[in-house]
Amino acid sequence: MAESSRKFMVIFDRDGVLNVDHGYDFEPEKLEWIPGARAAVVRVNAAGGVAVIATNQSGIGRGYYAEADMEAFHAEMLRQLGAAGGRMDGVYFCPFHEDAAEARYRFADHPDRKPNPGMLVRALADFGVAAGDAVMIGDKPSDMEAARRAGVRGVFYRGGDLEALVASELARLTNRAAPT
Repeated sequence: MAESSRKFMVIFDRDGVLNVDHGYDFEPEKLEWIPGARAAVVRVNAAGGVAVIATNQSGIGRGYYAEADMEAFHAEMLRQLGAAGGRMDGVYFCPFHEDAAEARYRFADHPDRKPNPGMLVRALADFGVAAGDAVMIGDKPSDMEAARRAGVRGVFYRGGDLEALVASELARLTNRAAPT
């Protein structure tokens, strides 16, 4: 099976797709992976794809935790992912919310806050990937709407075998004919 030389990207929502969503997750010691999530990212890496996270983090804006707390959580995710042989090529987050406790995070309808496509559009531009060569895997309607607005295929994750879902999407992304 010949693999396309075109760049492709898998954009993962974080809470509920990669890690179990306990609500405003930020404590590294409480990180609990969705079964198969690390293997799914390793599969993207092995196929030569770009793997990124795009996550709303209104807990920062609401004052539940600081950006440094979220960064520590992400550092632990990346450490554990690396131990499993995988990597994330980028992590995009949006701390903004219209009801933010801190004025610097108070922003109604921020362009990065899903369902807006800002994080996805930025990830595509940062890695030089065409929207048609990307997929967003999310567990909320706002993830699917952000994907639609970015021109990216949205795949709703309802639980189950994330690695199999990613394998199916990788087959779709890598087996398409290159443009002439």
